[in-house]
Amino acid sequence: MLRDLLSARAKKDQSVIHPHNSCVWQGAKISLLPTPNLNFADEATARHGLRDYFLNTFDSYELLFECLKNPEGYYLKPISLRHPLIFYFGHTATFFINKLLLSKLIGERLNPQLESIFAVGVDEMSWDDLNDQHYEWPSIAEVRVYRHQVRNLVLNLIEHAPLTLPLNWNHPWWSIIMGIEHERIHLETSSVLIRQQQLDYVHNHPQWRAQVMTGVAPENTLIAVPEGKVSLHKTFNAAFYGWDNEFGQHQADVPAFEASQYLVSNQEFLSFVEDGGYTNDRHWTAEGQAWLKFSQAAHPCFWRETPEGWSLRIMLEEIPMPWDWPVEVNYLEAKAFCHWKAEKTGQNIRLPTEDEWYRLYEVAGLDPELPCPDHANIELKYGTSCCPVNYFQQGDFFDIQGNVWQWTETPIYPFDGFQVHPIYDDFSTPTFDGQHNLIKGGSWISAGNEALHSSRYAFRRHFFQHAGFRYVAASQTLQQFQSQYETDQMISQYLEFQYGAEYFNVPNFAQSLINIARPYFKDLATHQALDIGCATGRASFELAAYFDQVTGLDFSARFIQQAVQLAQGETLRYTLPIEGELMEYKACNLKELGLDAHADRVNFFQADACNLKPHFSDYNFILAANLIDRLHHPKDFLASIHQRLSMGGILMLASPYTWLEEHTARAEWLGGFKKDGENFSTLDGIAELLQEHFEMLAEPQDVAFVIRETTRKYQHTLSQVTLWKRIR
Repeated sequence: MLRDLLSARAKKDQSVIHPHNSCVWQGAKISLLPTPNLNFADEATARHGLRDYFLNTFDSYELLFECLKNPEGYYLKPISLRHPLIFYFGHTATFFINKLLLSKLIGERLNPQLESIFAVGVDEMSWDDLNDQHYEWPSIAEVRVYRHQVRNLVLNLIEHAPLTLPLNWNHPWWSIIMGIEHERIHLETSSVLIRQQQLDYVHNHPQWRAQVMTGVAPENTLIAVPEGKVSLHKTFNAAFYGWDNEFGQHQADVPAFEASQYLVSNQEFLSFVEDGGYTNDRHWTAEGQAWLKFSQAAHPCFWRETPEGWSLRIMLEEIPMPWDWPVEVNYLEAKAFCHWKAEKTGQNIRLPTEDEWYRLYEVAGLDPELPCPDHANIELKYGTSCCPVNYFQQGDFFDIQGNVWQWTETPIYPFDGFQVHPIYDDFSTPTFDGQHNLIKGGSWISAGNEALHSSRYAFRRHFFQHAGFRYVAASQTLQQFQSQYETDQMISQYLEFQYGAEYFNVPNFAQSLINIARPYFKDLATHQALDIGCATGRASFELAAYFDQVTGLDFSARFIQQAVQLAQGETLRYTLPIEGELMEYKACNLKELGLDAHADRVNFFQADACNLKPHFSDYNFILAANLIDRLHHPKDFLASIHQRLSMGGILMLASPYTWLEEHTARAEWLGGFKKDGENFSTLDGIAELLQEHFEMLAEPQDVAFVIRETTRKYQHTLSQVTLWKRIR
């Protein structure tokens, strides 16, 4: 059934004759629809277009996982730095649920247990970053049933949920498109993981089998590119979907440079390998040398050296080395090649910048207004693998877009006017760290937003994707863009609230809370504490002076990122408004506040307070400060919080009880309304929910806090604090 559905949409097979040899290449068996133009003529057209786009994406993703021939392929990690593939099979479906909840298109979860397991993915961070513990994966059958339920739910929304046009960044339906485009990303990243999986666990699926076309690799040459301007300006009413980092404005004057006509082929890269490129430290950056030591790499990741010679691991098989295909390497390897090439030629050889790639796009005559060029190895239009570097000509160059992604010299940074999307605050911001470099152009499987001229994706420099590179010769100094700054209003306010000055003689709120709780610690085991809703982490660091281990959890990855950086000893710089356009520049670190001594006791994680993973348990003390009136389901949180506490443990709640329907549906409020004709306070509701497992330790007390907005505008609030001991 699934194959029939996809085949019905697939293009007819077509034979393409390579202009440089006699090989025949059969066209792709799978067709991926392009990302839709969101300027729909009417509601019916919008529903029909999004339905087709969703089904094409969702079902193609499932078809990809049919390449795994046994359960081991799902559960054994392809590489140590990523989750097993069963995670990615479920993750994209859970992503739909999470975003639909935040956009309020749905009101409840489908499967809280699976959605806890599949909620948060992993960027391939450093080679020792991934915590491997606490994962009990569900069966493949369970995940298939769950995906089917999500499929039906999203289809029902597309067909029946209220829809008004235009459809843009602020529209609730943006979450539907976001889910589709997110799955398009994972279609590609999962294909890379399948490529890295052991051959014993995959089979050469007929609809994903590569039709290998190869010949003699061309001699690469440099072509002059005249100086020019880059001007980018994507608005929130753009015709095509975009991720947050694409929006805003960017202009640049790009001096003249030369660029290689072709992507670097396997043949061209072989010269570097044979010349001792992987054993000569002088070609590698310090980061590259560290990665070499860790990986013990002696050649590209997908190359295999056999008694018969070199072969190449493609997604589902190993084939004799196609020397005219682009080499696929990480940034560190591409950079080392450029250093080697510069030494051999005496020219200033390096990778192109993002702006230089945009210039190449322009001089190649490609149209940025189109969702995807027709003549490119992209969107599975022409095959399920790479192709020769001299097949797809675009102007005087080849493969400016398509075939493989191209590494650039540019660490990703925000454009002027950058904003995070309110329902996906951690798509880009964790990558604004100077350690994630942009890749441009897309690969043979890149589809949807990935295929747009405006797309901006970035990965850690040791990351493997379907990515290669071309090189440029240029004399100008590389421009450095500032990405490690914080102007986000909410984060800046919280950094000041938790680590900054005291205003109007109101003491630091986190310190005040811990001072209230501290007398109870003497009669309490102090092994573990949990700070849930920790924001940028101040109370977590305060608790570390009293507990052996502290866990800080927050829903916002942006907040967690700040807390982690502080724990690592970094100084955070942020801006606060004075008035109008005038800004005050501030900084904070733990050492100045005397909080650094025990920072190594604190671990931070992104988590949903209403849907915590099971291993967040056995705490002696739990703090939930200014949290409950910002939860979607505070009743569920309080009804189950005893499961996270050891017997005799203490729960500390602090809240101003500011109930707002934008955060919490009216039916979920704990109090602040009439019940049976009488006033029913939030404290009444808390006591009612906690009475089965807790007793109150002391009378409630109000604790003041102040949040600065500008030099003349502040929020002064009273938070009611209660302490509860678990007794059963």
